Amino acid sequence: MSLKGKVAVVTGASRGIGRAIALRLARDGALVCVNYHSNAAAAQAVVSAIEAAGGEAFALQADVGSVEQLGRFFEILDAELTQRRGDRRFDILVNNAGVGLAGTTAASTEADFDRVFATNVKGPFFTVQHTIPRLRDGGRVINISSGASRRPMPQYAAYSMTKAALDAFTIALAAELGKRGITVNTLAPGLTATDMSAGFVEDPNASRLFSSMTALGRVGKVEDIANAVALLAAPDAGWVTGQYVEASGGLGLLMPGFEVN
Repeated sequence: MSLKGKVAVVTGASRGIGRAIALRLARDGALVCVNYHSNAAAAQAVVSAIEAAGGEAFALQADVGSVEQLGRFFEILDAELTQRRGDRRFDILVNNAGVGLAGTTAASTEADFDRVFATNVKGPFFTVQHTIPRLRDGGRVINISSGASRRPMPQYAAYSMTKAALDAFTIALAAELGKRGITVNTLAPGLTATDMSAGFVEDPNASRLFSSMTALGRVGKVEDIANAVALLAAPDAGWVTGQYVEASGGLGLLMPGFEVN
C-alpha cells in the first residue's frame, strides 16, 4: 500500500502503538510528524529509525490535552510542512495520544478524571478542529479507541467512558466531513503488549487467560495495530467511513476452558 507523497500526523507517537504506527506509515511512503508529550529523546529515536530505513519524519512536541499547546503545535507544523512540501496541508491524522486510568468509580479523584478526559477526549476533538482546514479532501482521520469502549471493566470506568466518547465523535465527524471525501474511522485495539498494559501482559496467568479468549490465540503486538491503521489509511479504503473496527485478534470469541476441535 503506497502512501508516497502523503503527509501523516500521529499523536502520541514516541512509544508503544503510536511509535509502531509512525514507523509503518513512513514505511509506506508518508512523511510523518511524530508528536510527543514529554520524551523528546524517544521521539527523536522514532525519527532516526524512520530515516535509517529511508523514510522521512520529524518530531514535534505538544500536550494534546492543552488547547494552548495545540495552537502552537499547529503553527509550527504549518511552518515545517511549508518548508518541506511548500504547503501546510496534510493527508492523514491518527489520534493516538491517550492515557490510561486504573481505578474504580469509588477510588477515582476529580484530578484523575479531568486528566484522562483532557487527553483522551478534549485532545482529539481540538486536534481535529485544527486539522479540518489543513486536511486535504480525500484525507483520513483515524481515532485510536479501545475494546474497553464496548466492554468496559470496573477497574477502568473513566478510561472506558473516554473511549466511548471517541467512538461517538468518529460517527459525528464522518458525517460532517463526508462531503469532502474525508473518511473517519475508529480503530479499537484489544489487549496489546505495551508499557500501558504491562501489568496484564507480563502476568503469565493473565496473558494466558486473554490468549485463551482470543480466536487467534495470543496477545496483540503493536505492529498488529499499526498494520490495521495502514489499511484504513490506504487509498483503497476510501469507501469505509464512520466505522468501529476492532483489531483484537478476535478477543472474546472463545470461552476459557473450551477448545475448538
